Amino acid sequence: MRVRTIMYIKFILPALTEAHAKYFRPIKYSLFPPLGLATLAGFLKDSDKTKIVDEHIQKLDLDDHPDVVALETYVTSAKRSYRIADYYRKRGVYVVMGGLHPTACPEEALRHADTVVLGPAEEAWPRFLSDFRKRIAKRIYRSTTRDLCNLPPLRRDLIERKKYLVPNSIVISRGCPHTCDFCYSNSFFRGGSRFYTYPIDKALSEIQQLPGRHLFFLDDNVFGDPVFAASLFRSMIGMNRIWQGAATVRAILNTSLLDLAVKSGLRSLFIGFESLNQHAMHRHQKRHNRVTEYDRAVNMLHERGVMINASFIFGLDGDNSSVFDATTDWAISKGIETATFHLLTPYPGTEIYRKYSASNRLLHRDWDLYDTRHAVFSHPKMSKDTLERGYARSYETFYKWANIVRSARTKSTLTENLRHLAYVGAWKKFDPLWSVLIRLRGLELAIPALEKVLNGTRQTIRQRSSQSRIKTAHKPI
Repeated sequence: MRVRTIMYIKFILPALTEAHAKYFRPIKYSLFPPLGLATLAGFLKDSDKTKIVDEHIQKLDLDDHPDVVALETYVTSAKRSYRIADYYRKRGVYVVMGGLHPTACPEEALRHADTVVLGPAEEAWPRFLSDFRKRIAKRIYRSTTRDLCNLPPLRRDLIERKKYLVPNSIVISRGCPHTCDFCYSNSFFRGGSRFYTYPIDKALSEIQQLPGRHLFFLDDNVFGDPVFAASLFRSMIGMNRIWQGAATVRAILNTSLLDLAVKSGLRSLFIGFESLNQHAMHRHQKRHNRVTEYDRAVNMLHERGVMINASFIFGLDGDNSSVFDATTDWAISKGIETATFHLLTPYPGTEIYRKYSASNRLLHRDWDLYDTRHAVFSHPKMSKDTLERGYARSYETFYKWANIVRSARTKSTLTENLRHLAYVGAWKKFDPLWSVLIRLRGLELAIPALEKVLNGTRQTIRQRSSQSRIKTAHKPI
């Protein structure tokens, strides 16, 4: 058997279609490098040639001759991925496709790829490589073992750091312990553990190797395993890091864990509030969110100087046309710094997709429009136009200067007011500036400035708390 010893493998992250949408921020595509592809590149031999091409930051050269093209495919990059795959296959290049969409729609993906990898690829990908070298590659590889203990070093050398706003992004776990029916996680991690983590020493080693202070945990829920999270945060204290991540409302209410996170450098959290309608969330299996706890969670974060990026979903079956204004008004009144709004989207492979497909509620299967900005299903109380107009109005309302100022005024001090204005204004009102900074390689100056903004209020709150304790200590009995 003739075995391939040296190969050229090209990893591609095809561009998402939303880049041209009115309410989609162009800078989003330059936020984070494709760590999944860099992880897979770590399994190659030293003698292999490889590169990673992220279409969001660089032009794709189609004139080369790799042995394998590996595409990471999402639902709204599916059509683009298929065009790239078809082009290479016509030239005799072997194409492998993996990611969320091929896992959900393997038959569709196999019409454009020689091999499809289903689920997380850390265990299946090296099996494919071994078989391909022996010229016995299979059509489908499924993830069978969920273990992050023996991963090779992530190939950050293949990432063009200066082209990303947050090059210090990191993933130390996979999946989510919850089972919301609209989340892709359930289908992607089917057949094994839905949530698992790095060994703590490996996670800390990954953090220590990243330069600068700022980190962004891309995990679906960095608080997902409280024991692991507590050990991680405790070990990070003293590293002088500033970090952002994602968590659930329930996780935030664990005061001791939250305090450890703040001590370790937490300054901003993405929180999936999703809805103010408890009954609607229950119908979609998001039972771990309790609306009665939202105010407390917001207060706990703000009291500790942690900014909030709140996520909301419109179009749950319990919603009506009042949901848009009610949600934005609540978020503004609570001083939430940034918010992302979404229309409920039944992604292929999810439980809600199966339900809506069986009841003929899907309007079409044009994957380009499954972007959380277009209504792709029929709603019992709202028309497609009502949903899309309400979605657009929510962004416009939340990010009006008058409402940004109103939200900032909920803060306790002038320093916090100004920090809120500066952060939200920079994030939503000056997109072109970030694009220019990336093109001019100016992020080395921008990131330290961002860190000062992230850290400023925490210091103010610490000083204010200290002064309060001093006054209390001297209060006459």
